[in-house]
Amino acid sequence: MKTRFGILIASLLLLSACSSLGVKPWQRGELARPEMAMDADALDLSLDEHIYFSKEASSGGQGFAGGGCGCN
Repeated sequence: MKTRFGILIASLLLLSACSSLGVKPWQRGELARPEMAMDADALDLSLDEHIYFSKEASSGGQGFAGGGCGCN
């Protein structure tokens, strides 16, 4: 009897873990702000692309698969 109750509780906890996935409608306004963008700061983005380009020695930086070392 105890094991069935434990399995029931564990399964209910596992099922409830998926109930909070996704963005709520009232949270979308916060995520749409310019500061929340991956490339919010143009200077940081250009520096990151320069470092990536310098390390990989490939033209285009992030646009191509693989790198200048011959690995994919």
